[in-house]
Amino acid sequence: PKASIKGSKGCALSGVQGRSPWPFLPMSDTDHATWRPRANPWAIALVVTVAAFMEVLDTTIVNVSLPHIAGSLSGSYDDATWALTSYLVANGIVLPISGWLSDVFGRKRYFMLCIGMFTVCSLLCGTSQSLAELIIFRLLQGFFGGGLQPSQQAILLDTFPMSKRALAMAVVSIATIVAPILGPTLGGWITDNISWRWVFFLNVPVGIAGLFGVWALVEDPPWVRSRRSHGVDYIGIGLITLGLGALQITLDRGEESDWFGSPFIRVTALLAVFGILGAILWLLSSKRPVVNLFVLADRNFSLSVIMISVMSFLLMASSIVLPQFAQGVIGYTATQAGLILSPGGFVIILMIPLTARVMGLIETRWLVALGFTIIGMSMLYASHLVPQVSFAQLTVMRGYQTLGLAFLFVPISTIAYSTLPRQSSGDATALYSMFRNVAGSLGISLAIALISERTAIRQAHLSSSLSDLNPVYQGMVARYTQALQAMGHLAGEAHAMAIGQIYRQLQLQAAVMAYGDVFRISAVIAFAIVPFTIFYSRGRLSRGGAPGGH
Repeated sequence: PKASIKGSKGCALSGVQGRSPWPFLPMSDTDHATWRPRANPWAIALVVTVAAFMEVLDTTIVNVSLPHIAGSLSGSYDDATWALTSYLVANGIVLPISGWLSDVFGRKRYFMLCIGMFTVCSLLCGTSQSLAELIIFRLLQGFFGGGLQPSQQAILLDTFPMSKRALAMAVVSIATIVAPILGPTLGGWITDNISWRWVFFLNVPVGIAGLFGVWALVEDPPWVRSRRSHGVDYIGIGLITLGLGALQITLDRGEESDWFGSPFIRVTALLAVFGILGAILWLLSSKRPVVNLFVLADRNFSLSVIMISVMSFLLMASSIVLPQFAQGVIGYTATQAGLILSPGGFVIILMIPLTARVMGLIETRWLVALGFTIIGMSMLYASHLVPQVSFAQLTVMRGYQTLGLAFLFVPISTIAYSTLPRQSSGDATALYSMFRNVAGSLGISLAIALISERTAIRQAHLSSSLSDLNPVYQGMVARYTQALQAMGHLAGEAHAMAIGQIYRQLQLQAAVMAYGDVFRISAVIAFAIVPFTIFYSRGRLSRGGAPGGH
């Protein structure tokens, strides 16, 4: 449908004239227009965001603790990474079916169940006495934590009127963007100064407070209370579980297993393709699917899914690349590497409320285009890494990247639901969160794989210069040999040591150039998505998300 922004009662971007363009998504009724929660909406936003923040934080807070966990529980580092993988696998499986689970239990009860069990599992993770116990408890923690993000967004969408949705999405962004940025810093400090177990124990008091807050403040609106699941879509759930579980394992373990050179990865990749394609076909043809894929027929929502996926891909990729460069190349500790990301979190906290206000003055699609342009430029800036780069320069690079993110999350999340009825918020938020999280995992996996691949390529290219026929190389060997002889080493020993030092410098240069290549590729992706923003419906959202425009 053509969108004009004016006159929409049920949508932020109008032209649909108060009705859904899709017959299976009924538009808002009197209950939707008149219902208001009894508690203060901002108090509700606070308690549900605290719970979601806790869950998102756990996706990255454990990363820097893995060596300590492996040593404490008598396991290898590779085995310890299953504590991260198991969480992500369970999380990815639950996300798309969280809307259905909300219908089964009731959204408030399901949200409270997720908070309570996530808290219990966090306590069990912290008390684990073996790596096997930790992996099992992390699997359960991810399973219950997976329902928190989409439930939080659905609650906020129903709690706030359309005129306040942009500000509500600004609150969501604190959990979605700031938590994974602060995770490595907080996890590194706790691990270095207390114990890795307190990375999990930290969730217990927060979870208890969040549970009581949700019980006291949150309520299900009439259309949620009247909506209940009719039967169980076992085939849909099974295919989603198989596809996303196998995909997550493929992404998380592929790089260290030589990707398709490993029989295990080939099997998981085939299972992922079979499960995902089978799930799509089944969900499109089933009369009562576990998740309604037809919400993707809405142009603004489907475009927003693409945009938020690219944003998440770049956010998570850069979140892993900079700390890894700091630790692996220039020798920072886990805490120091995590601190590089912290200023970026404060940039987002400061900028997102401003972005929510600016949305009333500028067309939303131009804000999204601006955000990706800033990210592309920041990635180009970060590609000029050198071995002597300072801590201040690295933090500026990260701050520049997060400045672009601040112009993306709120506009994309607000316009995503602007032409969808409230009844579809459960399926929409589940799909939205799923695509965002899967894209983030893909960003991490591909960034790590690209670093390894580009380092090998750069090293092979630079090694061609280490030839006895190259006068520059011969001159370097001679100078290093003379300096080592002056330090008391024998001639033959000094010559061998000189060659070794030159080769180590070559490895360092190759690694630095590889990280620069990853940032350049990220810049290309950011710039490439900008033209697609023109396909959004024209118009702007007013200062809180209310209709406005020309």
